[in-house]
Amino acid sequence: MESAKKDIRKFSLEQLEEFFVAQGDKKFRAKQVYDWLWNKSLKNFDDMSNISKDTREMLKANFSINHIQVDLMQHSNDGTIKNAVKLFDSKIVESVLIPTSKRITACVSSQVGCSLDCNFCATARLKRMRNLNPDEIYDQVVAIKEEAETYFNRPLTNIVFMGMGEPLLNYNNVIDAIDKITSPEGLGMAPRRITLSTVGIPKMIKKMADDGVRFNLAVSLHSAINETRSRLMPINDVNPLEDLAESLKHWYQKTKRKVTYEYVIWEGINDDEAHAKALAKFCKIIPSKVNIIQYNPIDEGEFRQASQEAVNMYVRVLEAQGIIAKVRKSRGQDIDAACGQLANKNEVAQIS
Repeated sequence: MESAKKDIRKFSLEQLEEFFVAQGDKKFRAKQVYDWLWNKSLKNFDDMSNISKDTREMLKANFSINHIQVDLMQHSNDGTIKNAVKLFDSKIVESVLIPTSKRITACVSSQVGCSLDCNFCATARLKRMRNLNPDEIYDQVVAIKEEAETYFNRPLTNIVFMGMGEPLLNYNNVIDAIDKITSPEGLGMAPRRITLSTVGIPKMIKKMADDGVRFNLAVSLHSAINETRSRLMPINDVNPLEDLAESLKHWYQKTKRKVTYEYVIWEGINDDEAHAKALAKFCKIIPSKVNIIQYNPIDEGEFRQASQEAVNMYVRVLEAQGIIAKVRKSRGQDIDAACGQLANKNEVAQIS
């Protein structure tokens, strides 16, 4: 029985060079193929126009290109687009195009489901099935880049790893994908246009800093009081705020890049002045800013958006300490595309 074809995008340029030489072909063919795959984002071998038909047939005989498919595209009233992305094994993840007047942002997923149990997040209710491969992350960005050009006649400007999954629990593949996205041989995007969002895994934050990454870091914080944060995010029990603070100091010492704290204020949970003052104190650990995010309900449970008065109080407390605080309005709520709402509710996912 014929063995399964290998996914060509798992091969480095050097490995492709070795393959072509072993086939008795020229070494430079590898660079041509690599360019088609990562710079031009090609989806099939037949379109490699500067490569002979015989070579293309040889590639088809030996390799596959496990490209994603956007099986369902939903358009929000505010212009947001949500993609239900089918992977080569028919599993589904979601990614989101977020347009504003100044930028178009791709929000991409890093895992199928999520292994964390954040109580306020719809994605956390999905079983983590597997990590995404680098090419699957890259393909999400390419799809949104094409949608930005098609529907808005504008380029993709920013990427955030704020979709399904915890990026730091798929570290190697996420870093490899970012390398492909930022490389001149890939999409050539500037690292400063990319933000990785994490619940805060101290040892991995330190590793990122030691590895010299050049993208931005955001931490999903939601409380600077351990008891409250553990109620919201059980991972805080094993990675408490003290350990997170130590890792962030290491991050800033190595990178000199400030961190962004993502923060939702809930009624009766963290909407009092004590929590606001605790956040202001935590923000002083290293240079930082705060994005106060509107809560997007996932059911009729205990989590309810705090009052506007509580949001205003937080802003006053933070600004009094010289901390930049921005209140972010949610986008794409009508298609379940806003923060914390990605949960594969669409029909494509149910069939799969």
